[in-house]
Amino acid sequence: MLPFLRGASSREPSALPLFPLKTVLFPGGVLPLKVFEQRYVTMTKDCLRDERPFGVCLLTRGEEVGDAAKVKAELAFAPIGTLARIVSWDMPQLGILHLRTEGETRFQVKTHSVGDDGLVTGQVVALSPEPACKLPEQFKPLANFLDLLISRVGKENFAPDQAPDDASWVGYRLAELLPLPLGIKQSMLEINDSEVRLRALDQFLRQQGLL
Repeated sequence: MLPFLRGASSREPSALPLFPLKTVLFPGGVLPLKVFEQRYVTMTKDCLRDERPFGVCLLTRGEEVGDAAKVKAELAFAPIGTLARIVSWDMPQLGILHLRTEGETRFQVKTHSVGDDGLVTGQVVALSPEPACKLPEQFKPLANFLDLLISRVGKENFAPDQAPDDASWVGYRLAELLPLPLGIKQSMLEINDSEVRLRALDQFLRQQGLL
């Protein structure tokens, strides 16, 4: 188990299997995945057996699938990612896994290596959670807009622990749901101040005439 998952304060990097994807996973978010490449099927089975997460990082160059040589030559990904905990899984047919994962702690990749099978392993350290903050009154319209989005998407597509009065939770959920460029979503993940994130999202929604 990663030291920071045990509550340790060590800043020594820990090994973590990484799944670079063309998406951004936020703490508290839900990410369904269809896993079929052998390296990720093996990784998933290892994570299930050992009850440990893997890391999701935004893929910035290269493809999500491909042979190991191509991965080594072309792969690039954002250094800040989020732990993904597998909360349920199914195998509808041999060799294909359907996963439901939830985002946990953010981390920073210090170094990484690519195995012979193409699996990326990072040496990572945890990022401290941003300070807890009650949703400021000025951002209540954001929470109301988020509630509308969740009702349309379906509450079953979100983690059960919902916190509409928490500034971080509201900002993270809006950042993952809104049609923002992936680079902007990544910046929303890297921000360590919930009010700064909310102000940026508020400005975007007002520019779009949605607030």
